[in-house]
Amino acid sequence: MRKWIDIPPVWLAAFLALAWAQAAFVPMGLSFGTTGARFLGGLAVGGGLVLMALAAYEMRRRRTTLIPHAEASALVTSGIFSRSRNPIYLGDALILTGMILYWGAVLALVLIPIFVWLIERRFILPEEDRLRRKFRADFARYCQKVRRWV
Repeated sequence: MRKWIDIPPVWLAAFLALAWAQAAFVPMGLSFGTTGARFLGGLAVGGGLVLMALAAYEMRRRRTTLIPHAEASALVTSGIFSRSRNPIYLGDALILTGMILYWGAVLALVLIPIFVWLIERRFILPEEDRLRRKFRADFARYCQKVRRWV
């Protein structure tokens, strides 16, 4: 059961809940403004969803898993993965950022670097370690060409 609770969407939902709670219950009179922040927030959320969809498409096309704790059957380096080694996690971070802007949760901005740090430590580094052991030279070349986030 813990394996299914410790997944990025659950962490994203928890951070979104914290950001929403800050905006709803502790706004402290701070705001980004309404129209511009909501527009930028919507763009960030939309961009995050597009990144996630493109990554899921590439991973399905190569018949490998989307599950973070599972063993990959292929090293995906095509499509969006030629620009970022972690487009789904980048999408998560964009969604969090976008919703913080949309809700005007100024104090919750601190959650973004904490979320990125947590995702990197709990998911990215272990995944990269598994890929490094399984795909050795191919993964090393991929890491030299493509950055972890952007």
